[in-house]
Amino acid sequence: MADLDLLTQSLARNVRRWRTERGFTLDTLAARAGVSRGMLIQIEQARTNPSIGTVVKIGDALGISVTTLLDYEQGPRVRVVPADQAVRLWHTEGGSYNRLLAGTEAPGPLELWDWHLMPGEHSSADPHPSGTVELVHVTAGELTLEVDGVRHAVPAGASATFEADTPHTYGNDGDVPMRMVMAVSVPPVR
Repeated sequence: MADLDLLTQSLARNVRRWRTERGFTLDTLAARAGVSRGMLIQIEQARTNPSIGTVVKIGDALGISVTTLLDYEQGPRVRVVPADQAVRLWHTEGGSYNRLLAGTEAPGPLELWDWHLMPGEHSSADPHPSGTVELVHVTAGELTLEVDGVRHAVPAGASATFEADTPHTYGNDGDVPMRMVMAVSVPPVR
């Protein structure tokens, strides 16, 4: 089975499983996630490959990580994710991308990301649920982090943390590629 087919099947199974476990109807999850009921039906029937934004919204609404939504193996307590199995969820023709390195549910979703942004490129994110925190560490170049309309320069070697329940954008306004590692902690659904 191709990687994309495997991810589509995993997403279908996991959305259905977690929606049922949370006691959400399709309509409830659609309203919580801000996606259409029809889109959820297509996802649960493995008939579509939704955007990363849609997957993030569904994960946030369910209170689980993107890693959990895309996980196709039930592993042991220690889970090693080989480099070639990190999931690339966003990329541009200019060479920018992010990779979901690992994630867990402890006590809410916790994700670890690898980001690579080429000069002049930006990626915007919708607000996450209240209580979501992001932690970034820049390893090369300089990140232009915009949170709720305020820009912050985060140079190589520096780190930043912020509450991610407002609009935010990761950007590279420099002239060299920017790399960062990012952790995202989402509070559990109550």
